[in-house]
Amino acid sequence: MSAHLALMIGTDPVGKGGVAAVVSVYIDNGLFDRLPIRYLSTHREGSKFSKLWASVNATAKLVALLASGRVSLVHAHVASNGSFLRKSLYLGLARLFGVATVFHLHGGGFQEFYAGSPAWLQRWIAHTIARSNRVVGLSTAWAEFLAKFAQPGAVRVIANPVFLPVTVSHQREEAGRLLFLGRAEQAKGIFDLLEAVKLLAPLCPGLRLAIGGDGDVERLRSRAAELGIAEHVEFLGWVLGDAKLQQFARAEVFVLPSFHEGLPMAMLEAMAHGKAMVVTPVGGIPEAVQPGQQGLLVTPGQPQELADALLRLLRDTGLRMQLGERARARVAERFGTERVLGQVAALYRELGVQEFGAKGPGQ
Repeated sequence: MSAHLALMIGTDPVGKGGVAAVVSVYIDNGLFDRLPIRYLSTHREGSKFSKLWASVNATAKLVALLASGRVSLVHAHVASNGSFLRKSLYLGLARLFGVATVFHLHGGGFQEFYAGSPAWLQRWIAHTIARSNRVVGLSTAWAEFLAKFAQPGAVRVIANPVFLPVTVSHQREEAGRLLFLGRAEQAKGIFDLLEAVKLLAPLCPGLRLAIGGDGDVERLRSRAAELGIAEHVEFLGWVLGDAKLQQFARAEVFVLPSFHEGLPMAMLEAMAHGKAMVVTPVGGIPEAVQPGQQGLLVTPGQPQELADALLRLLRDTGLRMQLGERARARVAERFGTERVLGQVAALYRELGVQEFGAKGPGQ
């Protein structure tokens, strides 16, 4: 039996985080209907036992499929720490069976992960990237980093895709409502955001920061109380589906003051919903948000600068509308599902995986 199947491996698509959101867009917009792809979930939310079982189960399935001779490509969605360690082993297994591999990097803190790793792990990271047939970065900046390790010509830039609603409305926006979506931790600048809310609260009595995400929630609650802004902060937990759409509809401004990023899905989704935003120029963000065009860019770790930018947007309805319209147009142009899924399909064709109905060479 000739090899034809592509295996895509990553976290559970119904789970939390950027990779889950990306894969969900792939599935919902027909990539798996275009190409012979099977998805293996190697990680899911839950207890340590359920996480271990997901990894063991995925490994067993991977080995069985590789041994069947049906697999011609393994495409791994990779972040830092445990995600890299798991995926690097899966990619290594694929190479043992002579199967082509794609290393698709998502983790915004990967450069710091590499720099802070012991020498043996740095060598393994470099080896894993160098042995991959194709290496995918979410932006030009990430591609330049990956090119230091990859084979010549192996790196591709494929942005995260985002679903674009047919129409957006600002009728349900609530005055002074800010929306943060993502893991609520220091790397996302969430504690700086609390400091900014303290600075803004006296100037915006109706100010409300909605935090959608898990992470250091109890620490955040304590810090909000210490700063005297508890009544201005709302903890939503992780929001998905219709709940997320409702949060976009209610917010006036989206804010993500991260220190490190790949290309955050929450930001792209906010852009697709026509939201004005305040973000930081890290990772792939500057390739999506140009200063003063699709949003306001601020320096990471500067609460006063963050507060000033948020106040500017909250007080200027015309600017908010203008930035939101441009953000939506930017997503349609550069991050629409048709464009990005076409790039993934082209990558697969390079490695011998044909779309359904397509004829191979000489046919």
